[in-house]
Amino acid sequence: MRRLFALILAITLWFGFAATPPAYASHLTPCSQSAAFAQRAKASKNSTAAQRFDLYAKSGVMCGEDGLPHLIVDGTLPHAGEFLIPSVLFLYIAGWIGWVGRAYLQANKKNASPEMGEVVINVPLAITCMLTGFAWPLAALGEFTTGKLTANDNEIPISPR
Repeated sequence: MRRLFALILAITLWFGFAATPPAYASHLTPCSQSAAFAQRAKASKNSTAAQRFDLYAKSGVMCGEDGLPHLIVDGTLPHAGEFLIPSVLFLYIAGWIGWVGRAYLQANKKNASPEMGEVVINVPLAITCMLTGFAWPLAALGEFTTGKLTANDNEIPISPR
């Protein structure tokens, strides 16, 4: 019985932890070589669509059988321009906006009427905050290591409900 249990456990662990093979895009072809993509490019109605099709053909984006470009989101460097770089830029810009908004609100609290500063934006203060916001990852790391970014547990109010 012990051997049977050990065998069942070994088989379960073998199939449970075996790496699943990656799903490669073997059915995709480069857009520059796809006949369906070329047909869609010819049927484009305006010049901006034609420029977009030309850009897709030159960039090495892969197309499906329907002629539509497919993004390969696997994190490898050959396809980094399709998803990895734009997503990192999106996170950086979103963090910049959030950090600048936080800095503006903190600086606005020091004014005589902070409520009015939230309704009517103090443009010189906002521009100052925006210009210093580009280094937000370093500033956030600095504030996190010094403890200014997080609050202590005793400073967080808890509802009695």
